[in-house]
Amino acid sequence: MKIGILASIAAIMAAFVSCSSSTPLKLGDERSDVYLPLLEGNRVALLSNHTGIVGNKEDGRHILDALLEQKVNVTAIFSPEHGFRGTADAGEHVSSSVDEATGVPILSLYSPGSYRPSAESMDKFDVLVVDIQDVGTRFYTYYITMKRLMEACADAGKKVVILDRPNPNGFFVDGPVLDMSLKSGVGAIPIPVAHGMTLGELALMMNGEHWLQDSLDCNLEVVPCEGYTHSMKTPILVAPSPNLKDIQAIYAYPSTCYFEGTIVSLGRGTDVPFKVYGHPDMQDCEFTFTPRSIPGAKNPPCLDQECKGVDLTATDAYVGKVDFTYVIDAYKKLGCREDFFLRNGFFNLLTGQRSIMETIIADAPTTAAEELAARLAEGWKADVQAFKALRKPYLLYPEN
Repeated sequence: MKIGILASIAAIMAAFVSCSSSTPLKLGDERSDVYLPLLEGNRVALLSNHTGIVGNKEDGRHILDALLEQKVNVTAIFSPEHGFRGTADAGEHVSSSVDEATGVPILSLYSPGSYRPSAESMDKFDVLVVDIQDVGTRFYTYYITMKRLMEACADAGKKVVILDRPNPNGFFVDGPVLDMSLKSGVGAIPIPVAHGMTLGELALMMNGEHWLQDSLDCNLEVVPCEGYTHSMKTPILVAPSPNLKDIQAIYAYPSTCYFEGTIVSLGRGTDVPFKVYGHPDMQDCEFTFTPRSIPGAKNPPCLDQECKGVDLTATDAYVGKVDFTYVIDAYKKLGCREDFFLRNGFFNLLTGQRSIMETIIADAPTTAAEELAARLAEGWKADVQAFKALRKPYLLYPEN
């Protein structure tokens, strides 16, 4: 029987009263004593990928193997963008298949004409288990996959159990809040670019704020981490996707991903994606790099062209904030050219606000990059504070 969402959160928080930053960090998927009773006697589907490691990278097992070893009846796998093994390019279609190691079928997340799984796929399980490493930004698509599956499960009367993981960008909240008229595959709910929440907390908020489609109510249970607080900077066990190769790239991501909506390369096709930016025509730059076709970036922007640009690998100035200085700097170094922002409007979908691009176009020619970026940040400050107040009832972990 489901209980009210705030009562559920209160019960979880009561169990966390004794936890502090001195408590050893233990992820949700390591707490089998909590989640196995929830799965007993049920057919289980798993939303995960290569990041679903239980324990440390060297000694840990994949959650799929751990569940099977514990005699859980896993009947299906759902995999998000980049596929179950995490090797597909961004946005590349990933079809249904079979996990070769276990023989468990990997089901498509899309039925014809819909972003939801087919009715046939939904009939294969009773409980959905989620164990996947997110990076805490509105445009990183794993939470959107989770949302769509929560909606499908709510519609079909299935339970969802989230094995929670820390958010590597969970120590700050910043950036423009999504204007829902710009809702898309890279922004599904009205949250800032860096929301500072775990997937478990975000799922509770989507449920509690009626952000699921048609205000559906998902039968949801979160198995929280132990020893985690939002002031912690946590490592990642494995790269969550092919072009977020390390924690430095994950920290830079909230400030450099917007280059995806411009003519500028952000280093896809190099060893340092999201930590450099450049273009063959950029001026006043000594640093150069050349994108190549490599696994995870088969056809990157500026392929095989020498790009003049900026190297961010030796700085940490972007850590803990959303900063448009780099986009504005590139815009100015390309002479504020008219084709800088791609015509498909993807930049607006990433920022979640039309005013960001409009302000850059209007003011960048006469304003220093740092000054204009600071002005943009001041513009979303009140929205961020309002969001932080709204999210507070759904937080499972102390903020400091």
